[in-house]
Amino acid sequence: MEFGEFLWSLLVIFFMIMYFMILFSVVIDLFRNHQMGGFAKALWIIFLIFIPLISLLVYVIVYGKSMAQRQQAAVTEAQQEQDAYIKQVAGTSPAEQIAQAQQLLSSGAISQDEYDKLKAKALS
Repeated sequence: MEFGEFLWSLLVIFFMIMYFMILFSVVIDLFRNHQMGGFAKALWIIFLIFIPLISLLVYVIVYGKSMAQRQQAAVTEAQQEQDAYIKQVAGTSPAEQIAQAQQLLSSGAISQDEYDKLKAKALS
């Protein structure tokens, strides 16, 4: 195998990977698009199967801006869900954690040293 054939193979593989990345983005966007009806989505899928390159380029040209907006909305929603989950799991604020530690100290359940460690952990 010559070096030129190797470079050509590398270029072909690169463009195949790029094509599949764009194809998967378009298919995901098709199902994320709630403004498009089911028949239109099915038609796009048929076009993507039988006329792949042209229909892929047409979809990206026509819906490119709204694809980016839907992707950004999905990322924002996922970030908000993650933040809500973290807040739910964390449960209490540092002030509440210190107050709980103070109650444990007052009741004698923990020592002053343990209280100081809990307070430092809550404030960090």
